[in-house]
Amino acid sequence: MCGVAKGSVRGGLLLGLAVVVALAATGVWNPFPGLWDWVDRSQPISEPDVVWQQRVGGTPRSVTIAGDTVVVEQRTRVETRSLATGAKLWERKADWSAVAGGDRDAVVAVGKLLVKGYELLDPATGVTRRRDGDAVAVWTYRNLLLDAHCTDATDCTLSAWDPRGTAPLWTAFLPGVHSGLLADNPGLRGTRRLTATRVDDGVAGPEPAPPLLGFPVDGRVHVVDTATGRVLQNVEPGQDERLSVVGGRMLRIVARSEDGTCYYAISARDPATGQEAWQRTGVNLRTADSAGCVQREDPQGARNVLIGVAPDAREAVIDGYDGRLLWVGESGTRLIAVDDRFAIFRAADKRSVVARELGTDRVLWTRPASGKASAALTPYAAVVADEKPTRLVALNPRTGRELAVLRTSANALAVGPQGMIIGEGREIGYVRFGATAGTPAPPPGDGGVPGPGGNRPDPPIDGTCGPKGELCPDPAGGKDG
Repeated sequence: MCGVAKGSVRGGLLLGLAVVVALAATGVWNPFPGLWDWVDRSQPISEPDVVWQQRVGGTPRSVTIAGDTVVVEQRTRVETRSLATGAKLWERKADWSAVAGGDRDAVVAVGKLLVKGYELLDPATGVTRRRDGDAVAVWTYRNLLLDAHCTDATDCTLSAWDPRGTAPLWTAFLPGVHSGLLADNPGLRGTRRLTATRVDDGVAGPEPAPPLLGFPVDGRVHVVDTATGRVLQNVEPGQDERLSVVGGRMLRIVARSEDGTCYYAISARDPATGQEAWQRTGVNLRTADSAGCVQREDPQGARNVLIGVAPDAREAVIDGYDGRLLWVGESGTRLIAVDDRFAIFRAADKRSVVARELGTDRVLWTRPASGKASAALTPYAAVVADEKPTRLVALNPRTGRELAVLRTSANALAVGPQGMIIGEGREIGYVRFGATAGTPAPPPGDGGVPGPGGNRPDPPIDGTCGPKGELCPDPAGGKDG
């Protein structure tokens, strides 16, 4: 009897399936598209939900907020989406892409690997604004775009452009920029940023062009003034030296092996005069590995500051221009994010992260966090990623006011003036600061949720206050001390 019952059930299922297939084939009723949509439906990537969530064509290599658009670079294409709705605006085949310009004058540079030239596209329409057929490399900044043309390996011309300009601002001769075709943003001699778990390296978008750039060419470093195009120095490092251009200075970093350890010395020079501006000994800028103190890396830092380690293992932030100690950590603390304005570090007890204003003794805010929390600083927000529970939090870097708190395992991909893009796999979504999904954001500077400073509006944090906030009033009403 049991065998007969099982056979009847199996036969009934097969008969039902045959009926469904017949109905679908004749167009009477087709449940399969809806069923597939249900299986393939995207789950929300955060709680609370994002304003919008979209699946892009491939896993993003980079994501940038450019004005009212989101530029998504993938392996063989670039696409842009509306920041307001997530709807796709246009798509283009490209092996590489990079964004130059700010919120109002952004452009998207695109090109193909092993092929000279690039195009500059309007991020909103995809229309070509300028085309170049011969450049071998492009460097993109918030206020500048550089390209290099080489007639041969030792004869190159470097040109600077406004992001949407039609004529170069200046040109300079360089005896090469490197060998081969270099695509977008090949490495220069500057600083190496701290990395953060679950926060993309390019989360801040294009940086302002530094005052000086160091181009490595055949073992030498050519220092170029980005305001005029003048080549100020052409320097060959010594045997134990590494050269780096930071904060308008040429750094000669010496790492010498002796007595089973590495001895360090830094000499910072004015490239225009060659005169020494400052020097320090005993500070490890993390340029060398343990194999004979060979320096294979740029120093750690960001913009115009350097990160060093003193002989007593305490970390420090150093002003690249004048050598001042802007912050010195206590024993056991760990720096996790820094820029020209602020330092965020993990406390020695590994139970909180702390923000300090560089050059002062002022603690701006303290936030509970695990010993694995990481962070990144952008012009618009500090992003803290934590585990157990898994969180992404965006904060006003000066006040610590919460701009967004997300329960998510997604990564922070890009931060803009009003929100950030998060992503997991091919799914990306937009989080609006100070708002829940589908509700308008509060006007900038309305104060939002009160921070440690009370109900007063937050000061601007997008660079309008100067690199260290010196052009804006102190929100606490005091003076730097």
